[in-house]
Amino acid sequence: MNENDLFDLDGRRFAMVSSTASRVDPDAPTLFAYTEADGVVWGSYEGDTVVHGRFVGARRGAEVRLNYVHLTKRSADPVAGSSTNRIELLRDGRIRLVEEFQFDGDDTPQVSVCEEIV
Repeated sequence: MNENDLFDLDGRRFAMVSSTASRVDPDAPTLFAYTEADGVVWGSYEGDTVVHGRFVGARRGAEVRLNYVHLTKRSADPVAGSSTNRIELLRDGRIRLVEEFQFDGDDTPQVSVCEEIV
């Protein structure tokens, strides 16, 4: 299996396990659904702090660069930003995404971790 097949995100679902930007509810975390075709990545997310979000970007090997926008449960104003995700393989064969991100208009670096749901 080559690296592109190994890191292909098409059809994979993830749950957030930690974030520096907000507390993660372990019983109802934000869930992410990914689609990928020819290195183009897009999808949606919703959960404990997010009403609805969308993202789009590109994957090169084990790195994914995304732009995103979402509505939070605290405010009706859209939140946007960009991220770089590092794909890690877990011992059980699942994928972990380690995301370094920033919200537009805020230079504070943030980190979140999501793990694949099988």
